[in-house]
Amino acid sequence: MRGPGTDRGRLLLVLATATAVTVFTATVPLLRDWFDLRVYYGTVHTWVHEDGRIYDYRVPGTPYGFTYPPFAAVAMLPMALLGRPTVIAVTLLLNLAALAVVLRILAGARWRRPGWYGWSLAVCVLALFEPLRDTFSFGQVNVLLLALVLADSWLLATGRGRRAGAGIGLAAAVKLTPALFIGLLLLGRRWRAAGLATAVAAAATALAAWVDPAASRFYWTEALWDTSRVGRLAYVSNQSVQGVLARLGAPERAWWATAALLVLCVWAWRTRRAVAADNWPAAFALTGLTACLVSPITWVHHLVWLLPSFAVLLRAGRPRVVAASYAVLCTSVVWLWVDDASGVDGFLGSNVYTWITLGLLLGLPTGQQRSARLPLARSASATAPTPRPAAPAMTPASSQPDRPSSGSGAVAAATGAVDGSGLGAGRSASSEPTGSTCPAAAKPQSSS
Repeated sequence: MRGPGTDRGRLLLVLATATAVTVFTATVPLLRDWFDLRVYYGTVHTWVHEDGRIYDYRVPGTPYGFTYPPFAAVAMLPMALLGRPTVIAVTLLLNLAALAVVLRILAGARWRRPGWYGWSLAVCVLALFEPLRDTFSFGQVNVLLLALVLADSWLLATGRGRRAGAGIGLAAAVKLTPALFIGLLLLGRRWRAAGLATAVAAAATALAAWVDPAASRFYWTEALWDTSRVGRLAYVSNQSVQGVLARLGAPERAWWATAALLVLCVWAWRTRRAVAADNWPAAFALTGLTACLVSPITWVHHLVWLLPSFAVLLRAGRPRVVAASYAVLCTSVVWLWVDDASGVDGFLGSNVYTWITLGLLLGLPTGQQRSARLPLARSASATAPTPRPAAPAMTPASSQPDRPSSGSGAVAAATGAVDGSGLGAGRSASSEPTGSTCPAAAKPQSSS
């Protein structure tokens, strides 16, 4: 369906869409009341101003506290100098800046092509994406880590691989899940980048150990292995493989280890194919999907790592798959089974985000990107002994790489900033940090 033909019509459509999105975000999802940001802020202030210990702090009235590696607390030390309202404002600005970087990388070389109209609609569409809504509303760090990792993806995809690795290393020092991207670099035989990522992660971890040796000792010997500190495995927001098993009543680690090993084997097989085709965007997308699946706990807001896979699908000419998957991830449908995930409907419905992640892992295109193939096609065409009148036919062809998919990739990647910054201005915050479209659950999710 064609859009409005005039700027006035486009502006009216953008305003109408923004209004509809605002109504949705003001009535359907619940504000998370910056729960994870309160964890970070309280931990740092207790550590700096009250001589407390990092992993002893708990948000008042809850059993939840800091669960990241010690370097994350070191990186958040500037919070000790600021008040909570200022920290919230700065966090929103940092998340918006990181999201802009993510969109720029995912959109590719033709990021200007959508113009103000396309990007405005993209922002509206992304404001509906539940993982982004939750990331902004929790005050989470997911988008910041995604930007760091995708920066290395961009360096590798554009032939600047000698500089790649630092972003992945920093992300892995803040949170363990991105460490799987070091495995990707090893699979792709990017030894220099893998070495740099490992060195950066090790240096950051060593810095944290120097700053607070006791906290580092406690984290690596005790806290890391205690998943109960993070939350209940069977809670419906946990959309990892272990979450599925826990809701089935099989939380034993042997089951999870077996399932995780199978997922890692699929990841290694498909990622090697992507790397062999020099398709680094697909390789990074597959790694993000796998990290979500094999992590013991993957809360819904961690699924921002699915955004790169949507951009890959759009470039491959599969907008219907993206639209269907994306639409489901905007519905908060898993919360319908927050109290009872039993039965066939519970098995299918409460894990639907996991099924989407698995489907993307199995079906994401790993072949050579169109933008990489088309210059070769044009070169062959230029050297063929064709008559001169055939030359005009080559001009439209040169405008075909990436199609509007880079613009569409922006739509698939766009931003939760609209509802992230103004979501709860006129309504009370939920007392349950994981509440979505249903009443509060007995145990909230915290940071993983």
